[in-house]
Amino acid sequence: MKSYAILMSAALAVCSFSGCEDFLDIKPLNDIVLENFWDEKSDVDNMISGCYSTMQSGDFVYRLMVWGEVRSDNIVAGNNVNTNVDLSNIFQENLRANNSYTKWEKFYSVINSCNLIIKYAPQVAEKSPDYTQSALKATIAEASALRDLCYFYLIRAFRDVPYTTEAYVDDNQPLALPASKFDDILDALIKDLESVQNDAVKVYPETTPLYQTGRITQDAIHAMLCEMYLWKQDYEKCIWYADTVINAKLQEYNEKYREYGGLVNGVVDKLVEGYPLISDANSTNTMYGSAYTQLFVDGNSSESIFELTYMDNDNMLSNEAVSHGYGNEETFPGFFRPADFIATDIPDHSYQVYNNMYDTRYYESLQRSTSTDFKINKYVTNGATIDLSASTSDELAVSYGTAYRASYCSANWIVYRLTDIMLMKAEALVQLAIDKENGKDPKLSEAFKLVNAVNLRSNCDKNKVAVLDSTLYTTKSTMDNLVMAERQRELMFEGKRWFDLVRRARREGNTDYLVEQVKRKYTTNGSAVQSKLSKMEAIYWPYNEDELKVNLYLEQNPAFASGESSSFE
Repeated sequence: MKSYAILMSAALAVCSFSGCEDFLDIKPLNDIVLENFWDEKSDVDNMISGCYSTMQSGDFVYRLMVWGEVRSDNIVAGNNVNTNVDLSNIFQENLRANNSYTKWEKFYSVINSCNLIIKYAPQVAEKSPDYTQSALKATIAEASALRDLCYFYLIRAFRDVPYTTEAYVDDNQPLALPASKFDDILDALIKDLESVQNDAVKVYPETTPLYQTGRITQDAIHAMLCEMYLWKQDYEKCIWYADTVINAKLQEYNEKYREYGGLVNGVVDKLVEGYPLISDANSTNTMYGSAYTQLFVDGNSSESIFELTYMDNDNMLSNEAVSHGYGNEETFPGFFRPADFIATDIPDHSYQVYNNMYDTRYYESLQRSTSTDFKINKYVTNGATIDLSASTSDELAVSYGTAYRASYCSANWIVYRLTDIMLMKAEALVQLAIDKENGKDPKLSEAFKLVNAVNLRSNCDKNKVAVLDSTLYTTKSTMDNLVMAERQRELMFEGKRWFDLVRRARREGNTDYLVEQVKRKYTTNGSAVQSKLSKMEAIYWPYNEDELKVNLYLEQNPAFASGESSSFE
Protein backbone atom coordinates (compact mmCIF):
# COMPACT_ATOMS: atom_id res chain seq x y z
CA MET A 1 0.00 0.00 0.00
CA LYS A 2 1.32 3.44 -0.95
CA SER A 3 0.45 4.73 2.48
CA TYR A 4 3.36 7.12 3.02
CA ALA A 5 2.15 9.24 0.10
CA ILE A 6 -1.58 8.82 0.53
CA LEU A 7 -3.71 10.18 -2.29
CA MET A 8 -5.82 13.30 -2.11
CA SER A 9 -8.89 11.09 -2.34
CA ALA A 10 -8.27 9.76 1.16
CA ALA A 11 -11.48 9.78 3.15
CA LEU A 12 -11.82 12.93 5.23
CA ALA A 13 -14.58 14.04 7.55
CA VAL A 14 -16.69 16.94 6.38
CA CYS A 15 -18.62 18.62 9.13
CA SER A 16 -20.19 21.90 10.13
CA PHE A 17 -18.67 24.26 12.65
CA SER A 18 -21.63 25.49 14.63
CA GLY A 19 -20.09 24.38 17.93
CA CYS A 20 -17.10 22.73 19.51
CA GLU A 21 -18.77 19.32 19.56
CA ASP A 22 -19.30 19.52 15.79
CA PHE A 23 -15.62 20.04 15.09
CA LEU A 24 -14.44 17.14 17.21
CA ASP A 25 -17.26 14.75 16.27
CA ILE A 26 -16.74 12.13 13.62
CA LYS A 27 -19.11 12.50 10.69
CA PRO A 28 -19.65 10.19 7.69
CA LEU A 29 -16.56 10.26 5.47
CA ASN A 30 -16.57 11.83 2.01
CA ASP A 31 -14.05 11.84 -0.83
CA ILE A 32 -12.69 15.28 -1.64
CA VAL A 33 -12.03 16.26 -5.24
CA LEU A 34 -9.17 18.70 -5.68
CA GLU A 35 -10.80 20.70 -8.48
CA ASN A 36 -13.85 21.49 -6.35
CA PHE A 37 -11.97 22.33 -3.20
CA TRP A 38 -9.84 25.05 -1.61
CA ASP A 39 -12.23 27.89 -2.34
CA GLU A 40 -13.39 28.88 1.13
CA LYS A 41 -12.12 28.84 4.69
CA SER A 42 -14.66 26.12 5.47
CA ASP A 43 -12.76 23.85 3.06
CA VAL A 44 -9.63 24.30 5.16
CA ASP A 45 -11.60 23.76 8.36
CA ASN A 46 -13.03 20.54 6.96
CA MET A 47 -9.55 19.28 6.13
CA ILE A 48 -8.33 20.05 9.65
CA SER A 49 -11.39 18.26 11.02
CA GLY A 50 -10.54 15.29 8.82
CA CYS A 51 -7.08 15.07 10.39
CA TYR A 52 -8.58 14.81 13.88
CA SER A 53 -11.14 12.31 12.59
CA THR A 54 -8.42 10.03 11.27
CA MET A 55 -6.49 10.31 14.53
CA GLN A 56 -9.62 9.30 16.45
CA SER A 57 -10.10 6.20 14.31
CA GLY A 58 -9.63 2.78 15.85
CA ASP A 59 -6.67 1.92 13.60
CA PHE A 60 -4.79 5.04 14.65
CA VAL A 61 -5.39 4.85 18.41
CA TYR A 62 -4.82 1.09 18.44
CA ARG A 63 -1.30 1.75 17.21
CA LEU A 64 -0.72 4.38 19.88
CA MET A 65 -1.70 1.66 22.34
CA VAL A 66 0.17 -1.25 20.76
CA TRP A 67 3.33 0.68 19.91
CA GLY A 68 3.44 2.42 23.28
CA GLU A 69 2.33 -0.32 25.70
CA VAL A 70 2.05 -3.90 24.48
CA ARG A 71 5.77 -4.72 24.28
CA SER A 72 6.39 -3.13 27.68
CA ASP A 73 6.25 -4.71 31.11
CA ASN A 74 2.79 -3.23 31.75
CA ILE A 75 0.67 -5.54 29.64
CA VAL A 76 0.18 -9.25 28.94
CA ALA A 77 -2.33 -11.19 26.86
CA GLY A 78 -5.96 -10.99 27.95
CA ASN A 79 -9.21 -12.51 26.68
CA ASN A 80 -9.28 -14.23 23.28
CA VAL A 81 -5.91 -12.85 22.22
CA ASN A 82 -5.25 -16.22 20.59
CA THR A 83 -7.84 -15.24 17.98
CA ASN A 84 -5.52 -12.42 16.90
CA VAL A 85 -2.33 -13.99 15.59
CA ASP A 86 -0.57 -10.66 15.17
CA LEU A 87 -1.11 -9.65 18.79
CA SER A 88 -0.11 -13.11 20.00
CA ASN A 89 3.16 -12.82 18.11
CA ILE A 90 3.86 -9.40 19.60
CA PHE A 91 3.49 -10.77 23.12
CA GLN A 92 6.06 -13.43 22.25
CA GLU A 93 8.36 -10.82 20.65
CA ASN A 94 7.94 -12.80 17.46
CA LEU A 95 7.69 -9.76 15.21
CA ARG A 96 7.40 -10.20 11.48
CA ALA A 97 7.08 -7.86 8.55
CA ASN A 98 3.60 -9.18 7.80
CA ASN A 99 2.28 -8.18 11.23
CA SER A 100 -0.67 -5.83 10.65
CA TYR A 101 0.38 -3.57 13.52
CA THR A 102 3.44 -2.52 11.53
CA LYS A 103 1.15 -0.76 9.06
CA TRP A 104 1.33 3.00 9.26
CA GLU A 105 -1.04 4.29 6.55
CA LYS A 106 -3.32 6.23 8.93
CA PHE A 107 -0.33 8.25 10.11
CA TYR A 108 0.78 9.10 6.59
CA SER A 109 -2.81 9.91 5.69
CA VAL A 110 -2.81 12.61 8.37
CA ILE A 111 0.66 13.76 7.32
CA ASN A 112 -0.35 14.22 3.70
CA SER A 113 -3.58 15.98 4.66
CA CYS A 114 -1.55 18.40 6.77
CA ASN A 115 0.87 18.95 3.88
CA LEU A 116 -2.10 19.74 1.64
CA ILE A 117 -3.48 22.23 4.16
CA ILE A 118 -0.12 24.00 4.46
CA LYS A 119 0.14 24.11 0.65
CA TYR A 120 -3.35 25.34 -0.20
CA ALA A 121 -4.53 27.35 2.82
CA PRO A 122 -2.58 30.47 1.70
CA GLN A 123 -4.43 30.34 -1.66
CA VAL A 124 -7.75 30.20 0.17
CA ALA A 125 -6.74 33.22 2.26
CA GLU A 126 -6.09 35.17 -0.93
CA LYS A 127 -9.65 34.44 -2.09
CA SER A 128 -11.42 34.92 1.24
CA PRO A 129 -11.25 38.38 2.86
CA ASP A 130 -12.58 36.94 6.13
CA TYR A 131 -9.62 34.55 6.35
CA THR A 132 -7.16 36.82 8.18
CA GLN A 133 -3.40 36.39 8.22
CA SER A 134 -3.44 35.54 11.92
CA ALA A 135 -6.08 32.87 11.30
CA LEU A 136 -4.06 31.51 8.38
CA LYS A 137 -0.91 31.31 10.50
CA ALA A 138 -2.88 29.53 13.23
CA THR A 139 -4.12 27.00 10.67
CA ILE A 140 -0.59 26.33 9.42
CA ALA A 141 0.66 25.97 12.99
CA GLU A 142 -2.10 23.48 13.80
CA ALA A 143 -1.49 21.43 10.65
CA SER A 144 2.27 21.49 11.24
CA ALA A 145 1.86 20.26 14.80
CA LEU A 146 -0.48 17.40 13.83
CA ARG A 147 1.92 16.35 11.08
CA ASP A 148 4.91 16.55 13.42
CA LEU A 149 3.11 14.55 16.10
CA CYS A 150 2.46 11.75 13.60
CA TYR A 151 6.10 11.72 12.53
CA PHE A 152 7.19 11.71 16.17
CA TYR A 153 5.17 8.56 16.82
CA LEU A 154 6.57 6.95 13.68
CA ILE A 155 10.24 7.53 14.49
CA ARG A 156 9.80 6.35 18.08
CA ALA A 157 8.23 3.14 16.78
CA PHE A 158 10.30 2.50 13.62
CA ARG A 159 13.34 4.80 14.09
CA ASP A 160 14.02 5.73 10.43
CA VAL A 161 11.00 6.42 8.20
CA PRO A 162 10.20 8.17 4.90
CA TYR A 163 9.91 11.89 5.60
CA THR A 164 8.48 14.62 3.41
CA THR A 165 6.70 17.93 3.85
CA GLU A 166 5.58 18.00 0.21
CA ALA A 167 1.89 17.39 -0.48
CA TYR A 168 1.03 14.52 -2.79
CA VAL A 169 -1.55 15.84 -5.27
CA ASP A 170 -1.23 13.80 -8.47
CA ASP A 171 -0.01 10.49 -9.87
CA ASN A 172 3.01 12.06 -11.55
CA GLN A 173 4.77 12.68 -8.26
CA PRO A 174 7.26 10.03 -7.14
CA LEU A 175 5.86 7.82 -4.41
CA ALA A 176 8.92 5.97 -3.22
CA LEU A 177 11.14 7.74 -0.70
CA PRO A 178 14.14 6.46 1.25
CA ALA A 179 13.91 6.44 5.01
CA SER A 180 15.38 9.51 6.69
CA LYS A 181 17.43 9.06 9.85
CA PHE A 182 15.78 9.36 13.27
CA ASP A 183 17.97 12.29 14.35
CA ASP A 184 17.46 14.19 11.09
CA ILE A 185 13.68 13.87 11.33
CA LEU A 186 13.69 14.84 15.01
CA ASP A 187 15.71 17.97 14.23
CA ALA A 188 13.31 18.84 11.41
CA LEU A 189 10.28 18.41 13.68
CA ILE A 190 11.78 20.65 16.35
CA LYS A 191 12.70 23.32 13.82
CA ASP A 192 9.22 23.23 12.34
CA LEU A 193 7.44 23.49 15.68
CA GLU A 194 9.65 26.30 16.91
CA SER A 195 8.92 28.26 13.75
CA VAL A 196 5.13 28.07 14.22
CA GLN A 197 4.66 27.89 18.00
CA ASN A 198 3.81 31.58 18.42
CA ASP A 199 1.26 31.43 15.60
CA ALA A 200 -0.84 28.71 17.21
CA VAL A 201 -3.98 29.53 19.17
CA LYS A 202 -3.15 30.25 22.78
CA VAL A 203 -6.66 30.15 24.24
CA TYR A 204 -9.85 29.18 22.43
CA PRO A 205 -13.08 31.08 23.21
CA GLU A 206 -15.11 29.96 26.22
CA THR A 207 -17.91 29.08 23.79
CA THR A 208 -15.78 26.19 22.54
CA PRO A 209 -14.36 24.75 25.78
CA LEU A 210 -13.34 21.36 24.35
CA TYR A 211 -11.15 23.04 21.75
CA GLN A 212 -8.69 24.03 24.48
CA THR A 213 -7.50 20.47 24.99
CA GLY A 214 -9.13 18.71 22.02
CA ARG A 215 -7.24 20.76 19.44
CA ILE A 216 -3.67 21.91 19.05
CA THR A 217 -2.75 24.98 21.12
CA GLN A 218 0.50 26.66 22.05
CA ASP A 219 0.57 24.53 25.20
CA ALA A 220 0.30 21.36 23.10
CA ILE A 221 3.18 22.46 20.88
CA HIS A 222 5.28 23.32 23.93
CA ALA A 223 4.54 19.86 25.36
CA MET A 224 5.65 18.26 22.09
CA LEU A 225 8.85 20.30 22.08
CA CYS A 226 9.50 19.36 25.70
CA GLU A 227 9.38 15.67 24.83
CA MET A 228 11.26 16.02 21.55
CA TYR A 229 14.14 17.78 23.29
CA LEU A 230 14.13 15.02 25.90
CA TRP A 231 14.64 12.48 23.11
CA LYS A 232 17.27 14.73 21.52
CA GLN A 233 19.03 14.78 24.90
CA ASP A 234 19.02 18.57 24.94
CA TYR A 235 17.93 18.66 28.56
CA GLU A 236 18.11 22.40 29.13
CA LYS A 237 15.67 23.02 26.27
CA CYS A 238 13.44 20.23 27.58
CA ILE A 239 13.31 21.93 30.99
CA TRP A 240 12.63 25.31 29.39
CA TYR A 241 9.58 24.02 27.53
CA ALA A 242 8.42 22.02 30.54
CA ASP A 243 8.50 25.20 32.62
CA THR A 244 6.58 27.01 29.89
CA VAL A 245 3.77 24.44 30.13
CA ILE A 246 3.82 24.27 33.93
CA ASN A 247 3.73 28.07 34.24
CA ALA A 248 0.81 28.23 31.82
CA LYS A 249 -1.11 25.77 33.97
CA LEU A 250 -0.25 27.75 37.10
CA GLN A 251 -1.52 30.92 35.44
CA GLU A 252 -4.72 29.13 34.47
CA TYR A 253 -5.14 27.92 38.04
CA ASN A 254 -4.65 31.42 39.42
CA GLU A 255 -7.10 32.94 36.97
CA LYS A 256 -9.85 30.33 37.03
CA TYR A 257 -9.75 28.49 40.32
CA ARG A 258 -8.31 30.67 43.03
CA GLU A 259 -11.21 33.09 42.69
CA TYR A 260 -13.45 30.24 43.88
CA GLY A 261 -11.22 29.49 46.82
CA GLY A 262 -9.98 26.36 45.10
CA LEU A 263 -13.45 24.79 45.12
CA VAL A 264 -14.24 23.24 41.74
CA ASN A 265 -17.24 20.96 41.21
CA GLY A 266 -17.39 20.23 44.92
CA VAL A 267 -13.78 19.07 45.02
CA VAL A 268 -11.10 21.06 46.79
CA ASP A 269 -8.28 21.50 44.29
CA LYS A 270 -5.24 22.85 46.05
CA LEU A 271 -1.69 23.19 44.91
CA VAL A 272 0.37 20.07 45.56
CA GLU A 273 3.93 21.07 46.36
CA GLY A 274 3.26 24.21 44.32
CA TYR A 275 1.77 22.43 41.30
CA PRO A 276 -1.90 22.75 40.18
CA LEU A 277 -2.85 19.10 40.34
CA ILE A 278 -6.44 17.93 40.70
CA SER A 279 -7.09 16.53 44.16
CA ASP A 280 -7.90 12.84 44.17
CA ALA A 281 -9.78 13.25 47.46
CA ASN A 282 -13.21 14.65 48.11
CA SER A 283 -13.65 17.65 50.39
CA THR A 284 -13.69 15.49 53.55
CA ASN A 285 -10.65 13.39 52.53
CA THR A 286 -12.60 10.18 53.11
CA MET A 287 -13.23 9.23 49.48
CA TYR A 288 -10.66 9.10 46.70
CA GLY A 289 -11.04 8.84 42.95
CA SER A 290 -11.94 12.41 42.04
CA ALA A 291 -8.83 12.92 39.92
CA TYR A 292 -9.57 9.71 38.03
CA THR A 293 -13.08 10.93 37.26
CA GLN A 294 -11.95 14.33 36.01
CA LEU A 295 -8.97 13.02 34.04
CA PHE A 296 -10.29 9.82 32.50
CA VAL A 297 -14.09 9.90 32.69
CA ASP A 298 -15.14 13.52 32.22
CA GLY A 299 -12.03 14.23 30.17
CA ASN A 300 -10.55 17.53 29.01
CA SER A 301 -9.61 18.34 32.60
CA SER A 302 -7.65 21.29 33.93
CA GLU A 303 -4.52 19.09 33.83
CA SER A 304 -5.02 18.12 30.21
CA ILE A 305 -2.86 19.58 27.46
CA PHE A 306 -3.96 17.59 24.42
CA GLU A 307 -6.22 14.57 24.04
CA LEU A 308 -8.23 12.88 21.32
CA THR A 309 -11.79 13.73 22.29
CA TYR A 310 -14.79 11.44 21.88
CA MET A 311 -18.40 12.51 22.36
CA ASP A 312 -21.03 10.66 24.36
CA ASN A 313 -23.10 10.25 21.23
CA ASP A 314 -24.05 7.02 19.50
CA ASN A 315 -23.93 8.72 16.10
CA MET A 316 -20.21 9.39 16.40
CA LEU A 317 -17.24 7.07 16.33
CA SER A 318 -16.34 5.52 19.66
CA ASN A 319 -12.91 4.81 21.09
CA GLU A 320 -12.94 1.28 19.70
CA ALA A 321 -9.24 0.77 20.42
CA VAL A 322 -9.89 0.98 24.17
CA SER A 323 -13.06 -1.10 23.86
CA HIS A 324 -11.30 -3.93 22.06
CA GLY A 325 -7.90 -3.65 23.69
CA TYR A 326 -8.71 -2.87 27.33
CA GLY A 327 -12.30 -4.03 27.63
CA ASN A 328 -16.00 -3.20 27.66
CA GLU A 329 -19.12 -4.33 29.50
CA GLU A 330 -19.33 -7.55 27.47
CA THR A 331 -15.65 -8.51 27.27
CA PHE A 332 -13.66 -7.39 30.28
CA PRO A 333 -10.70 -7.62 30.18
CA GLY A 334 -10.19 -7.16 26.46
CA PHE A 335 -7.21 -8.39 24.47
CA PHE A 336 -4.91 -6.91 27.12
CA ARG A 337 -4.68 -7.19 30.88
CA PRO A 338 -2.15 -5.94 33.46
CA ALA A 339 1.03 -7.96 33.95
CA ASP A 340 0.79 -10.34 36.90
CA PHE A 341 3.60 -8.73 38.89
CA ILE A 342 1.76 -5.39 38.67
CA ALA A 343 -1.67 -6.84 39.40
CA THR A 344 -0.54 -8.68 42.53
CA ASP A 345 1.86 -5.98 43.71
CA ILE A 346 -0.36 -4.58 46.46
CA PRO A 347 -2.45 -7.67 47.32
CA ASP A 348 0.73 -9.68 47.87
CA HIS A 349 2.55 -6.74 49.51
CA SER A 350 5.35 -7.14 46.98
CA TYR A 351 5.69 -3.39 46.34
CA GLN A 352 7.86 -3.79 43.26
CA VAL A 353 5.82 -1.12 41.50
CA TYR A 354 3.81 0.74 44.12
CA ASN A 355 5.36 1.89 47.37
CA ASN A 356 2.49 0.85 49.65
CA MET A 357 -1.21 0.01 49.67
CA TYR A 358 -2.27 3.67 49.78
CA ASP A 359 -1.39 4.58 46.19
CA THR A 360 -4.80 5.24 44.62
CA ARG A 361 -3.40 4.80 41.11
CA TYR A 362 -3.22 1.04 41.63
CA TYR A 363 -6.98 0.84 42.22
CA GLU A 364 -7.80 3.37 39.51
CA SER A 365 -5.57 1.81 36.85
CA LEU A 366 -6.65 -1.80 37.34
CA GLN A 367 -9.23 -3.82 39.20
CA ARG A 368 -9.52 -7.32 40.60
CA SER A 369 -12.64 -9.36 39.93
CA THR A 370 -11.43 -12.53 41.67
CA SER A 371 -8.36 -13.49 43.69
CA THR A 372 -6.54 -14.30 40.47
CA ASP A 373 -8.40 -12.28 37.82
CA PHE A 374 -7.21 -8.74 37.16
CA LYS A 375 -8.09 -6.33 34.40
CA ILE A 376 -7.29 -2.82 33.20
CA ASN A 377 -9.68 -0.26 34.65
CA LYS A 378 -8.22 3.00 33.30
CA TYR A 379 -10.23 4.28 30.31
CA VAL A 380 -12.65 1.31 30.60
CA THR A 381 -15.02 2.24 33.44
CA ASN A 382 -16.71 5.47 34.46
CA GLY A 383 -15.41 5.50 38.00
CA ALA A 384 -13.09 4.12 40.66
CA THR A 385 -13.79 5.20 44.24
CA ILE A 386 -11.71 4.34 47.31
CA ASP A 387 -13.73 4.60 50.53
CA LEU A 388 -11.34 5.09 53.44
CA SER A 389 -14.14 4.88 55.99
CA ALA A 390 -14.83 1.29 54.92
CA SER A 391 -11.19 0.28 54.47
CA THR A 392 -9.12 -1.85 56.82
CA SER A 393 -5.45 -1.77 57.66
CA ASP A 394 -4.89 -4.62 55.21
CA GLU A 395 -7.20 -3.72 52.35
CA LEU A 396 -8.78 -0.61 50.83
CA ALA A 397 -12.48 -0.66 49.96
CA VAL A 398 -12.95 0.12 46.28
CA SER A 399 -16.07 0.43 44.16
CA TYR A 400 -15.96 0.68 40.38
CA GLY A 401 -18.24 2.27 37.88
CA THR A 402 -19.64 0.43 34.91
CA ALA A 403 -17.62 -0.42 31.85
CA TYR A 404 -18.56 1.33 28.61
CA ARG A 405 -20.86 -0.49 26.23
CA ALA A 406 -19.16 -2.78 23.73
CA SER A 407 -20.49 -0.69 20.88
CA TYR A 408 -19.56 2.64 22.39
CA CYS A 409 -16.66 3.87 24.48
CA SER A 410 -16.47 7.64 24.91
CA ALA A 411 -13.23 7.74 26.93
CA ASN A 412 -10.79 10.30 25.53
CA TRP A 413 -7.26 9.19 24.67
CA ILE A 414 -4.82 11.50 26.46
CA VAL A 415 -1.68 12.46 24.54
CA TYR A 416 -0.23 14.98 27.02
CA ARG A 417 -1.17 16.01 30.54
CA LEU A 418 0.54 18.01 33.23
CA THR A 419 2.08 15.23 35.33
CA ASP A 420 3.64 13.76 32.18
CA ILE A 421 5.41 17.09 31.58
CA MET A 422 6.47 17.37 35.22
CA LEU A 423 8.10 13.96 35.08
CA MET A 424 9.81 14.78 31.79
CA LYS A 425 11.33 17.78 33.49
CA ALA A 426 12.43 15.59 36.39
CA GLU A 427 14.09 13.18 33.94
CA ALA A 428 15.95 16.02 32.24
CA LEU A 429 17.11 17.46 35.57
CA VAL A 430 18.54 14.09 36.57
CA GLN A 431 20.52 13.87 33.34
CA LEU A 432 22.02 17.33 33.94
CA ALA A 433 22.93 16.56 37.56
CA ILE A 434 26.43 15.65 38.67
CA ASP A 435 27.16 13.13 41.40
CA LYS A 436 29.16 14.82 44.18
CA GLU A 437 31.31 13.36 46.89
CA ASN A 438 29.97 15.86 49.40
CA GLY A 439 26.34 16.89 49.29
CA LYS A 440 23.70 16.40 46.62
CA ASP A 441 23.33 18.26 43.35
CA PRO A 442 20.41 20.72 43.67
CA LYS A 443 19.08 19.41 40.36
CA LEU A 444 18.44 16.04 41.99
CA SER A 445 16.53 17.76 44.79
CA GLU A 446 14.44 19.67 42.26
CA ALA A 447 13.73 16.47 40.35
CA PHE A 448 12.70 14.75 43.59
CA LYS A 449 10.26 17.56 44.38
CA LEU A 450 8.53 17.04 41.03
CA VAL A 451 8.29 13.29 41.48
CA ASN A 452 7.12 13.68 45.06
CA ALA A 453 4.34 16.09 44.06
CA VAL A 454 3.00 13.61 41.52
CA ASN A 455 3.20 10.83 44.08
CA LEU A 456 1.59 12.80 46.91
CA ARG A 457 -1.53 13.58 44.87
CA SER A 458 -2.35 9.86 44.86
CA ASN A 459 -1.41 9.13 48.48
CA CYS A 460 -4.60 8.32 50.42
CA ASP A 461 -2.89 7.44 53.70
CA LYS A 462 -5.03 8.99 56.45
CA ASN A 463 -1.89 10.08 58.27
CA LYS A 464 -0.51 11.65 55.08
CA VAL A 465 2.87 10.06 55.68
CA ALA A 466 5.19 10.86 52.79
CA VAL A 467 5.90 7.71 50.82
CA LEU A 468 9.14 8.77 49.18
CA ASP A 469 12.21 9.37 51.33
CA SER A 470 14.53 11.91 49.73
CA THR A 471 17.54 10.52 51.60
CA LEU A 472 17.27 7.35 49.50
CA TYR A 473 17.66 9.23 46.23
CA THR A 474 20.94 11.11 46.37
CA THR A 475 22.62 9.90 43.16
CA LYS A 476 21.84 10.16 39.47
CA SER A 477 21.32 6.42 39.28
CA THR A 478 18.78 6.20 42.10
CA MET A 479 16.91 9.29 40.90
CA ASP A 480 16.90 8.05 37.31
CA ASN A 481 15.24 4.84 38.45
CA LEU A 482 12.79 6.75 40.64
CA VAL A 483 11.63 8.93 37.74
CA MET A 484 11.14 5.87 35.54
CA ALA A 485 9.19 4.11 38.32
CA GLU A 486 6.97 7.14 38.90
CA ARG A 487 6.26 7.51 35.19
CA GLN A 488 5.19 3.87 35.13
CA ARG A 489 2.84 4.36 38.09
CA GLU A 490 1.38 7.64 36.89
CA LEU A 491 1.05 6.96 33.17
CA MET A 492 0.27 3.25 33.18
CA PHE A 493 -1.70 2.06 30.12
CA GLU A 494 -1.55 5.52 28.49
CA GLY A 495 0.75 4.52 25.62
CA LYS A 496 3.94 5.83 27.24
CA ARG A 497 5.84 2.95 28.86
CA TRP A 498 7.54 1.29 25.87
CA PHE A 499 8.64 4.65 24.50
CA ASP A 500 10.08 5.54 27.92
CA LEU A 501 12.09 2.31 27.91
CA VAL A 502 13.29 2.91 24.35
CA ARG A 503 14.34 6.47 25.20
CA ARG A 504 16.42 5.25 28.11
CA ALA A 505 17.98 2.53 25.96
CA ARG A 506 18.98 5.14 23.37
CA ARG A 507 20.48 7.32 26.09
CA GLU A 508 22.48 4.49 27.64
CA GLY A 509 23.43 2.86 24.35
CA ASN A 510 22.20 -0.59 25.40
CA THR A 511 19.01 -2.44 26.25
CA ASP A 512 20.04 -3.67 29.70
CA TYR A 513 17.49 -1.64 31.68
CA LEU A 514 14.74 -2.24 29.11
CA VAL A 515 15.29 -6.00 29.19
CA GLU A 516 15.44 -6.05 32.99
CA GLN A 517 12.04 -4.38 33.18
CA VAL A 518 10.30 -6.25 30.39
CA LYS A 519 11.35 -9.73 31.48
CA ARG A 520 9.45 -9.20 34.76
CA LYS A 521 6.20 -10.01 32.97
CA TYR A 522 7.38 -13.31 31.52
CA THR A 523 6.97 -16.52 33.47
CA THR A 524 7.95 -18.53 30.36
CA ASN A 525 9.93 -17.66 27.23
CA GLY A 526 11.78 -14.97 29.18
CA SER A 527 15.27 -16.00 28.09
CA ALA A 528 14.26 -16.03 24.41
CA VAL A 529 12.71 -12.58 24.69
CA GLN A 530 15.81 -11.32 26.50
CA SER A 531 18.02 -12.62 23.71
CA LYS A 532 15.91 -10.93 21.03
CA LEU A 533 15.78 -7.59 22.82
CA SER A 534 19.52 -7.53 23.44
CA LYS A 535 19.93 -5.88 20.02
CA MET A 536 19.33 -2.12 19.92
CA GLU A 537 17.63 -2.47 16.52
CA ALA A 538 15.15 -4.95 17.99
CA ILE A 539 13.48 -2.36 20.18
CA TYR A 540 11.96 -0.84 17.04
CA TRP A 541 9.40 -2.36 14.70
CA PRO A 542 10.05 -3.93 11.28
CA TYR A 543 8.78 -2.26 8.13
CA ASN A 544 5.61 -3.87 6.87
CA GLU A 545 6.05 -6.14 3.86
CA ASP A 546 3.56 -4.07 1.83
CA GLU A 547 5.74 -1.02 2.27
CA LEU A 548 8.84 -2.96 1.21
CA LYS A 549 7.06 -4.09 -1.96
CA VAL A 550 6.04 -0.61 -3.13
CA ASN A 551 9.04 1.31 -1.86
CA LEU A 552 12.28 -0.29 -2.99
CA TYR A 553 14.27 2.42 -1.20
CA LEU A 554 13.30 0.96 2.16
CA GLU A 555 15.77 -1.42 3.78
CA GLN A 556 14.42 -3.71 6.47
CA ASN A 557 15.36 -3.15 10.10
CA PRO A 558 18.69 -5.03 10.51
CA ALA A 559 17.31 -6.87 13.56
CA PHE A 560 15.13 -8.79 11.10
CA ALA A 561 16.07 -11.09 8.25
CA SER A 562 16.06 -9.76 4.72
CA GLY A 563 12.89 -11.64 3.76
CA GLU A 564 9.74 -9.54 3.67
CA SER A 565 7.88 -11.62 6.25
CA SER A 566 10.84 -13.00 8.14
CA SER A 567 11.36 -12.69 11.86
CA PHE A 568 14.60 -12.27 13.77
CA GLU A 569 17.76 -13.61 12.22
